[in-house]
Amino acid sequence: MHKPKSDLETNTEGWKAINWRQAERYVFKLQKRIFAANRCGDVKKVRKLQKTLMRSWSNRILSVRRVTQDNQGKKTAGVDGLKSLSPVARLETGKGIKTNRKIQTY
Repeated sequence: MHKPKSDLETNTEGWKAINWRQAERYVFKLQKRIFAANRCGDVKKVRKLQKTLMRSWSNRILSVRRVTQDNQGKKTAGVDGLKSLSPVARLETGKGIKTNRKIQTY
């Protein structure tokens, strides 16, 4: 089975086959690098890492998972009227997330 070498390649194996521990580890390491760069005062590196994190496949699927599975309000209907999503719909939602906003640093 082919595993993606970078985090930017989409993982199409399916929602249940995602290695959540690896995804969480990747996101946490990126967050630690952002924190360390911020403490050093390297604004350019902080913004570059934030951009990487925002476009990260792992970050997007973890966000979808937190909202649709881990969240206490997961059975509450959203704006679209849907109460719960199937694993396939969750995967499609993760693929469909686009970020085009500028990142603000404080």
